[in-house]
Amino acid sequence: MSRKVIITCAVTGAIHTPSMSPYLPVTPQEIADAATGATEAGAAIVHLHARDPKTGQPDQSPEAFAPFLKVIKQRSNCIINLTTGGAPTMSVTERVKPAAVYKPEVASLNMGSMNFGLFQMVGRVKAFKHPWEKAYLENKDILFRNTFSDIEFILRTLADSGTRFEFECYDTAHLHNLRYFFDEGLMEAPLFIQTVFGLQGGIGAHPDEVMHMKRTADRLFGDQYRWSALGAGRNQLSIAAMAAAMGGNVRVGLEDSLWAGPGRLAETNAEQVRLARKIIEGLGLDIATPDEAREMLALKGGDKTAI
Repeated sequence: MSRKVIITCAVTGAIHTPSMSPYLPVTPQEIADAATGATEAGAAIVHLHARDPKTGQPDQSPEAFAPFLKVIKQRSNCIINLTTGGAPTMSVTERVKPAAVYKPEVASLNMGSMNFGLFQMVGRVKAFKHPWEKAYLENKDILFRNTFSDIEFILRTLADSGTRFEFECYDTAHLHNLRYFFDEGLMEAPLFIQTVFGLQGGIGAHPDEVMHMKRTADRLFGDQYRWSALGAGRNQLSIAAMAAAMGGNVRVGLEDSLWAGPGRLAETNAEQVRLARKIIEGLGLDIATPDEAREMLALKGGDKTAI
């Protein structure tokens, strides 16, 4: 397994809005097709959010997830990762509900509070399709709340489900927060740590910053974790290349970037997965299948979820 690289694909997220790309999956059918297409292209894990099918607004109700979860489960052997991040404007009790109901193999967990800036994206949109989009993007007062109490609430809510976590770390302090909870015995190794680069409010995407996060994680967790990295926007593939070359795993998808190249929108999530796969295989590495990723991350298996 040492040469296997896990590709995660985050297919829609809660950052980008429908007016920013005609290819952003919004309806349950679009999300299901995006997830299965990404899996066919080589993603072992699909990271999922739900949206209102009419407006594209993030929707964290379990009922919004149900239509596409069943389809993905029927069509694919992929590992399903449900967000507990939701959107930064949601409460923690709202955010954890889908994972609490469906008990997936993996759920994301943000490891610290932070400023969350989407306002730089507003100027890229010539016209908005829905009234909520502009106000959502231009808000400079978004504080993405992930207090110690919030994090513990999510960990304890899912403690008996067998669900493991993708720990999303946007800065070095988040790695130290994770170490605190690890020492408290609220999770077990191997930890799946997703370091996030290039989002306004978090650490930047310079190679020095990638190295700093990796060195910090190595010092704090040694051989007790599996590392993955994602780059926001135009940083997506350069960060993927760095992570793969440094022995890590990679995350791509339209949640993190709408692009497939300079000035060229990605038409599918599968397109981004294929680009990442090309980099990985060009380095002489192999991509992990879903079952290989399950073994690497010590997951419970898709037959032990409530999906």
